[in-house]
Amino acid sequence: MSEINESVKLFESGYMCSQAMFAAFSPDLGLEKEQALKIGACFGSGMRKGEVCGACTGALMVLGLKYGESKEKSNEACERFLDEFKKENGSYICNDLLGCDISTPEGVEFAVENNLFNELCPKMVESAAKITKKIIK
Repeated sequence: MSEINESVKLFESGYMCSQAMFAAFSPDLGLEKEQALKIGACFGSGMRKGEVCGACTGALMVLGLKYGESKEKSNEACERFLDEFKKENGSYICNDLLGCDISTPEGVEFAVENNLFNELCPKMVESAAKITKKIIK
C-alpha cells in the first residue's frame, strides 16, 4: 500500500492527522511505525489549538527524518512543503482550513456538526502525503 493510501487509512481508523502522516512514511525512513504513532500523538488538530495543520506537522516530521542531517536540505524541504500545501489548500493553519476555531468548544462543535473532521481532514492528509511523497522522491 502506498504511503498516501496508508496515511488516509490510518487517519480514518482513528489516529490523529499528524500520527497518520508520520507513521505511514516512517518505516521506510528507519523509524518503527509504533514509535512514529507515539511521537505524532500530540500534534493533531494543530497541536489541539488549531495552529499548523497536524497533517503538515506529520509531513514535516517525515521530511526531518529524511533530510534532518542537513540544515540546508531540511529547511529547503520544509519551505517547499509549506509553500506547496498552502498553494494547494489555501493555508496550512488548521483553523483557516476548517473555517472555525477548534481551540474553543464552540469551534469543535461547529466542526463536528458540519462533519469537517470526516470530510475535510482526510483530504488534507491526502494532500500532505502527496506533496511529501513528491518531495522525498
